[in-house]
Amino acid sequence: MEGLTTVNLRDLVYGLYARRVESRLDHEQVPGHIGVILDGNRRWAKAAGGTTAQGHRAGADKITEFLGWCAETDVEVVTLWMLSTDNLDRPEEELVPLLGIIEDAVRGLAEDGRWRVHHVGTMDLLPAQTQRVLKEAEQATVDIDGILVNVAVGYGGRQEIADAVRSLLLDHAQKGTSFEELADLVDIDVIAEHLYTRGQPDPDLVIRTSGEQRLSGFMLWQSAHSEYYFCEVFWPAFRKIDFLRALRDYAARHRRFGG
Repeated sequence: MEGLTTVNLRDLVYGLYARRVESRLDHEQVPGHIGVILDGNRRWAKAAGGTTAQGHRAGADKITEFLGWCAETDVEVVTLWMLSTDNLDRPEEELVPLLGIIEDAVRGLAEDGRWRVHHVGTMDLLPAQTQRVLKEAEQATVDIDGILVNVAVGYGGRQEIADAVRSLLLDHAQKGTSFEELADLVDIDVIAEHLYTRGQPDPDLVIRTSGEQRLSGFMLWQSAHSEYYFCEVFWPAFRKIDFLRALRDYAARHRRFGG
């Protein structure tokens, strides 16, 4: 009974603190687009005595909760880095269950009915089943007027830029543009039109969990002027108060956009 009382007291204090932080948030200063590097699933599982698959499953379960917090604070776009191109080289005994968990998570997002799902990444690198799930989720949610959720699966920042340049070249080859004309046309805006996130605002805030303080290639092009927030907590243990602290930290910064 004593242990239960302690847990209840901790939850009560946590809830009061979270509401206090939330009440002081200026919704005019909330980022419109948040990118999230969902890091720490395996380490969370190891610390809890569980398996790698259990860690990934717990991380996937956290996504809907996180998107709910975003909806409460008027965030419009969320990009979730769920699987990098480097992750595709993992041993089959780890990769196959991970892909299954990702597929289940994407189906769940589509079935939820609140989010518009969009895949960002190189589709051709993924198994046919994963490709099918991603395409079906996009088609099923295309008309939903909710948060745009970019699911970054088979994603790498350098690969995205290479794919954008390739798409640009193929597009103009079909139009019969000469190399000289193309050289005159190419600028930042033209390349941006061929990114996976074309037409979307760049991320205002990038959150990485688990204590690692690097981007690891996440949205290299789009994050040129993003603010970064590095959180010590593993992704499956990420709480609403951690999210609110990230927003509070973001709102307190004076963005210079490269200045």
